[in-house]
Amino acid sequence: MLSQDIIPHMKVLQVYKTYFPETTGGVEQVINQIARGACKLGVETEVFTLSSSLEGLPDYIDGHKVHRCKSNIEIASTPLSISAFSEFKKVCEDVDIIHYQFPYPFADMLHFASRINKPTLLTYQSDIVKQKHLFKLYKPLMRRFLSSIDQIVATSPNYLETSQVLSEYKSKTCVIPLGIDKNTYPDVDQLRLESWRKRFGTKFFLFIGVLRYYKGLHILVEAANNSDYPVVIVGAGPIEDDIKAHAKSLGVSNIHFIGHVPNEDKVALLVLCYAVLFPSHLRAEAFGISLLEGAMYGKPLISSEIGTGTTYINIDKETGLVVGPSDPVSLRNAMDYLWSHPEEAAQMGRRAESRYQKLFTAKKMVNSYVSLYEMLLNKYSASSLYGNN
Repeated sequence: MLSQDIIPHMKVLQVYKTYFPETTGGVEQVINQIARGACKLGVETEVFTLSSSLEGLPDYIDGHKVHRCKSNIEIASTPLSISAFSEFKKVCEDVDIIHYQFPYPFADMLHFASRINKPTLLTYQSDIVKQKHLFKLYKPLMRRFLSSIDQIVATSPNYLETSQVLSEYKSKTCVIPLGIDKNTYPDVDQLRLESWRKRFGTKFFLFIGVLRYYKGLHILVEAANNSDYPVVIVGAGPIEDDIKAHAKSLGVSNIHFIGHVPNEDKVALLVLCYAVLFPSHLRAEAFGISLLEGAMYGKPLISSEIGTGTTYINIDKETGLVVGPSDPVSLRNAMDYLWSHPEEAAQMGRRAESRYQKLFTAKKMVNSYVSLYEMLLNKYSASSLYGNN
């Protein structure tokens, strides 16, 4: 629990490979939510990140400072920067706590090169799933890095129990579920609402997310084949062309790809939709912010059981339906069931919203992190006072 005393002013540095406005993924959104909320509790947040171009990007976002270094090369989705080594060390001198987002192997290198001697914590967002061969090379550095960190945070009890990597560090790992704040989302724009209603009606399935290899979109395409209910896919990404080609080859005409849309349109679609689909089939999907958004807007959910936070958000037959991964038949059956049972679907949506309010608000997440920051700083101060650091 957060102490009732006034929290002393402290400064936290969040470290991740990309950040707003250049990228708008789930990790970036969580960093932003923590920064906004922690500020109200006396914790100043700065962000250290890389960028493909420094032109036109703001130094401050939502009241917190962003330090950017230009990336020189990208290897296996990991941007690298020569200038980051000197800049990171300089920025770290002026902060109290360093908060890493994992996985980001370049952060491990920055950590050791800068000889960090301050309290550190790490939010373990995901196992490394795709780059299996490179992971073998990275594993010794990763283990050294995770061993050096003071505190590790898992984003759900499900992930903590199923991650082989985290099993080695359970003694210093706690769980803080990710959270979002509905007040930071735009109000419903009635004109946009009406525009989307004219296009898709009020009974359609909705997927929101970056179109990546682990999102299970090929499974969704196969599940929607020969159905007649609308499926709206919001987002863009590296497999977009492949998914569109797959849908075309199967003759699926009821899937509507609308690309990336502004937040005002996203909110309108969340309000209008019948249910939210989240067919991610690999453990690279560790939580699912857009699944949580569906719960926040009171929608029934469909997701896959992959041993991660998706099934911490969505409880089978309570907040929606959970199907096996990579199983288009089960996914189709779940879609058919919700479609033909509107009253039960509405009840699931209400329970999903209730679960969001109980477990996944940004306020709850921020309070937990600020308590952890406070504990780490006090522990470090005591260690330094007695000469044990």
